[in-house]
Amino acid sequence: MLKAISPIDGRYRDKTKVLSDFFSEYALIKYRVLVEVEYFLFLASEKLKGLDDFPGDRSEQVRRIASNFSMYDAERVKEIEKETNHDVKAVEYFLKEKFSSMGLDSYSEMIHFGLTSQDVNNTAVPLSIKEALHTTYLPLINALKENLQELGRGWRSIPMLARTHGQPASPTTVGKELFVFADRLSMQIFQLQQLPFKAKFGGATGNFNAHAVTYPHVDWIAFGNRFVEHFGLERLRYTTQIDHYDQLASLCHNICRINTILIDLCRDLWTYISQNYFTQKVVEHETGSSTMPHKVNPIDFENAEGNLGVANAILTHLANKLPISRLQRDLTDSTVLRNIGVPFAHSLIAMQSLTKGLGKIAVNEEVTRDDLGNNWAVVTEAYQSILRREGVKEPYELLKSLSRGNHRIDQKTLHLFIDNLAIDDKVKEELKKITPFNYTGLIDL
Repeated sequence: MLKAISPIDGRYRDKTKVLSDFFSEYALIKYRVLVEVEYFLFLASEKLKGLDDFPGDRSEQVRRIASNFSMYDAERVKEIEKETNHDVKAVEYFLKEKFSSMGLDSYSEMIHFGLTSQDVNNTAVPLSIKEALHTTYLPLINALKENLQELGRGWRSIPMLARTHGQPASPTTVGKELFVFADRLSMQIFQLQQLPFKAKFGGATGNFNAHAVTYPHVDWIAFGNRFVEHFGLERLRYTTQIDHYDQLASLCHNICRINTILIDLCRDLWTYISQNYFTQKVVEHETGSSTMPHKVNPIDFENAEGNLGVANAILTHLANKLPISRLQRDLTDSTVLRNIGVPFAHSLIAMQSLTKGLGKIAVNEEVTRDDLGNNWAVVTEAYQSILRREGVKEPYELLKSLSRGNHRIDQKTLHLFIDNLAIDDKVKEELKKITPFNYTGLIDL
């Protein structure tokens, strides 16, 4: 681990190792083997010439090649690849070796029949992404969203000075501000869950050429649809040799938007901590600075922001590059697509850091109240609105003259202003009841 080039497999290995089952070289080979095995069994079920006497009672034995796939098996595939210099062909030859050891040599030439490498890759990869998304990513992002909602409900009644353009603005509550982020995440998570997972499966250039010429009586389009649906995927109807990756680009953009929301959250929390609106729990033996003993840094939010930025850089490149390929295919997608697990890993690191950081903060109500008490000018919005209702001429302008740029304005100043207005005493009393602490509007949590 100390010699790992990427922090994903070094410093952050414990946080990202769950993704190895989906995005490692071992995982890619295993998913390829799964696709090849299931494809062979689908062919056998069609009773095609050459497979019409395949013993059905051997199907589960063949299927176990994939279900029992081991690191030893993966290493054997890599040994074969050294000779073939082709990763998918190595999988085919590995399976032929397995068939030979099982006494099924006579059927082994139907392994990989009619396929191009991308029929295997563009089924294996979306399947691995789908399973990674549902197994690791969605549970974590949903838990983070629910954490924000729980904190928001707990802090829904704590008033806080809002700031627009960095300047004091109409008060809000701490809980509502967290719910803004939870709601944004909910919308993007919903969209993410609606995205289909597509697979390319149609032969060398997408037209089932070899399939159709060899077995013209088979409806290969229907066969391909059934096969891909077997994995819970949808088959792309019109393709070149490869998936056109538009759906994968949509997924990358969707996760990128989620990460952007989280970056926004990190920066807001960092700012609130710097303003002392939030305090952080002191963890014994932790150090905030190598020279300043007093420091308690918002490191979790900084760590999350950095990792989210790295993830988005890669997601953006994937989304921009993968849908572009010269004519029927160039090979640029192959090396780029191998990095699909990297932004997932950085996103997971970030979400774990954010969750840790949220667990260490508490609202400093003394500071939030003091800030509100020092900014009575924010209730002038309320005053001018009620005065409009009462038919007072140019109330906005009156309060603008009184308050704009006046940093000394306080409760006494405002109440004196109210006393000098030519309005009903009941309205004056109504205005005087409005304070920065109760002028928080309607909050539906």
